[in-house]
Amino acid sequence: MAFNFPSKEWIEKFMEVVNNSPSYKEAAKTWEGDFLFVVEPDEKLDKKHIFYLDLWHGDCRSVDLFDEDQELPETEFEYAGSYSNWLKVINGEIDPIKGILTGKMKLKGNKGKVMRAAKAAMELVNSAQKVETKFL
Repeated sequence: MAFNFPSKEWIEKFMEVVNNSPSYKEAAKTWEGDFLFVVEPDEKLDKKHIFYLDLWHGDCRSVDLFDEDQELPETEFEYAGSYSNWLKVINGEIDPIKGILTGKMKLKGNKGKVMRAAKAAMELVNSAQKVETKFL
């Protein structure tokens, strides 16, 4: 079954895949931090969607989806980019860390902490690629 991106069902399936990934558990065993993943509108998406992820030592403890007009939780990090660039990240065309360095994606929060967790970031992308996804 394919899940629409972005949607609550997609992020819940993503959490399931992450939590069943031995390679993510190993890569992120010392990582802790929560994120807002912001999908900015572009020619393919008409409004902003925000995913919340609580990542803790190789597990994704919770997820949620917010619209731009909802009150957002405070998080350690915010990773944002256009819908088109998110598709490229998910499809492996943009490395999540290089995306920050090239300005295709934006990161708020401790960049050094994220850079030291590059393998964990790649494992999150690998998990996203395992979710059967239907893009707009």
